[in-house]
Amino acid sequence: MHLIVPFAAPLSEAGRHALQTLKLPHLDALLTRMTMAWRDDGDALSFSPPHERAEARALGLAGADGELPWGALRATQDGVDTDGLAWGLLTPVHWEVGSDHVRLTDPDALALDDAGSRSFFEAVQPLFESEGLLLVYGAPLRWYVAHESLTELATASLDRVIGRHLDNWLPSGPNARLMRRLQNEVQMLLYTHELNEQREARGELPVNSFWLSGCGLHQPVKQGVALQVDDRLRTPALSEDWARWAEAWRQLDASLAVQSTRPASLVLCGERTAVQFDTRERSLWQRLQGTLRGASAIALLETL
Repeated sequence: MHLIVPFAAPLSEAGRHALQTLKLPHLDALLTRMTMAWRDDGDALSFSPPHERAEARALGLAGADGELPWGALRATQDGVDTDGLAWGLLTPVHWEVGSDHVRLTDPDALALDDAGSRSFFEAVQPLFESEGLLLVYGAPLRWYVAHESLTELATASLDRVIGRHLDNWLPSGPNARLMRRLQNEVQMLLYTHELNEQREARGELPVNSFWLSGCGLHQPVKQGVALQVDDRLRTPALSEDWARWAEAWRQLDASLAVQSTRPASLVLCGERTAVQFDTRERSLWQRLQGTLRGASAIALLETL
């Protein structure tokens, strides 16, 4: 099993304080039996976060920052014929508009069901079709859009922008103009739409925009990859609930004690960096060094 752990280490002061309170004995023990295979040092402002870069590496997907073709991959998994077109993942979202900022709320907070999402999808679909774009429904939080302008359009992952001001994360350049215009048109359409009036009457957040990510042409993925992404740290990290994040880490660490869940490869991902460890045959000297050194998971996580 190839295990990827996103949001294993935070950058915020409160998050790093929570990290210092952790004891991860099973991860410590596991690391003494593994060898570092590679390290991907990056930037906290990159459009593609470390865990997405690591997943793309495992699957054999290629692309520059913000150009990993998740839209085409997810669409294929949802049964969409993606051959010959560039696809993007379109997520219905709520933009929280303040006096001096616009912030993106976690789409899970919308609690959109299939019927509700399809109603919004059908409301905005004519706007896309009038501009020559193909819009396809996949799931409540997975709509797909296809157009030639998406071939090399760099976009920020949702995991980069949830809970943050949007200024640094919006796509730019000539290929982004059409989608920015459509975003404005969708926002105007939904601002007073009866679907949102109904949601607000029920005390629910309105769906007032979309987020585009994962653009590019479909690429084949490696076959036979036993890939698992353990995302139990994701929601508490994005909501900056560090007590819940620490508890989730303790639960994840406990799961590593079970023989059947110990990975052959382990990738720990922070906000800047991902590092992979593999279970490989080690020399007696390497094993002795690891025992004497006493692998410290916390020290490693601090570098991510």
